[in-house]
Amino acid sequence: MASRVDRGAISNWWWTVDRWFLAAFLSLMGLGIVLSFAASPAVAERIGLDSFHFVTRQIVFMVPALAVMLAVSFLDQRNIRRLALLMLAGSLVLMVAALFFGVEVKGSRRWISLVGISVQPSEFLKPAFVVLCAWLFSQHARQPEIPGNLFAMLLLMVVTALLVAQPDLGQTMLVIATWGAMFFMAGLPWLWIFLLAALVAVGAISAYTMFPHVAGRIDRFLTGEGDTFQVDMAHEAFLRGGWLGRGPGEGTVKRIIPDSHTDFVFAVAAEEFGLVLCAVILVIFAFVVIRGLRLALAETDEFTRLAVSGLVMLFGFQSIINMGVNLQLMPAKGMTLPFISYGGSSLIAMAISMGFVLALTRRRPDVVRKHGYSFDRGQAMPLS
Repeated sequence: MASRVDRGAISNWWWTVDRWFLAAFLSLMGLGIVLSFAASPAVAERIGLDSFHFVTRQIVFMVPALAVMLAVSFLDQRNIRRLALLMLAGSLVLMVAALFFGVEVKGSRRWISLVGISVQPSEFLKPAFVVLCAWLFSQHARQPEIPGNLFAMLLLMVVTALLVAQPDLGQTMLVIATWGAMFFMAGLPWLWIFLLAALVAVGAISAYTMFPHVAGRIDRFLTGEGDTFQVDMAHEAFLRGGWLGRGPGEGTVKRIIPDSHTDFVFAVAAEEFGLVLCAVILVIFAFVVIRGLRLALAETDEFTRLAVSGLVMLFGFQSIINMGVNLQLMPAKGMTLPFISYGGSSLIAMAISMGFVLALTRRRPDVVRKHGYSFDRGQAMPLS
């Protein structure tokens, strides 16, 4: 254990990092491995792979994800912004390349192969986009003559245009919702709120009329007619699991859900481990969001306040969409459950996001937060 008097980088990190956040992220990673054992063997066998193919890959991805999250948590604000800028530039280039050279899956070009590894650039774009928008908003708040809000709007247009071109309407709505929440926190005038709400409504109607697969998903959600196999089976998994589940490896519905290891891993958790584990997962996600917003509220630095808020809201919105689809509360949408669903790009990108959160919420002795709070050993303590 590092000593308080040891001024090395690791010791300093240990005594300043928010250990509640760290515990929550490690718990979700651990649950991701456990649920991979439960959900993925049936999928692997169905497509002719070794039973533990996806389990092995999940563990292989988890190691660099954990390393990246911890490494990013050592960064200061300036290096966080630099890394975000590099990630954004690289992601935009790869997203454009994916439109021309990417792998087409179910009618969308979201993935591109790099040295034999399939990468989804939009996953890495999201945290970088949030951090840079937070910086633009904060610059405008500090110096109103700087058109930070305008640049943030232009950046949003570029990002949404590329996402719609793939097309990936789910990620588009996730990015817009997160951006809108950050803009509101940055002091968005009411006139802009109504204008942006109208634009979102127009965009939603346009998506419904222009993209048949979007219209089909919404129609199936509203009427229950058509191909609703996966969501129906997810509902059945919740019913069969009950409060305590059928036991590890005893689930049967999971064997016929095509995306049980990715989009519907929450349903697998319900069938095998019951609603109790689902409630635990929900509480962990809620804890991360609430704690992040609470720490952000106590911040005096505008960039840190907006960046932390945006990152935890991105984390929360994505988890809500995934769980909402599993519970038939939203139209079906391919969205991973952070740290739990199988997927290398999603896992590593989310690790970078939460590495940013750990870095930005580390206790800084030279900074006094608002509302009479300082931060000691990663916990909020009232100032005496």
